[in-house]
Amino acid sequence: MIRTVLTEIGIFLIPFAVYALFLAATRSGLFVQTSWPVAIVARLALAAIVLVIAGLIGLAHFSGAPPDSTYIPAHIEHGKLVPGVEQ
Repeated sequence: MIRTVLTEIGIFLIPFAVYALFLAATRSGLFVQTSWPVAIVARLALAAIVLVIAGLIGLAHFSGAPPDSTYIPAHIEHGKLVPGVEQ
């Protein structure tokens, strides 16, 4: 679960990193407050939220077990550990 959370945080930060790279490439002053107006930060946040929602939809749609499958968790059978399987 923590990997998913960290991935989504990384996806959220992508627009801000791209804008920071743009500021660094154009030598516009990366750490100058006038380079980060509220309108730009709001647009970056909106783009970040859209990316996170798309990532979560993709995660929900393309990960996990197929529909109508049953997961049998790992268990001990005849003294041996049997890994979990989907049926």
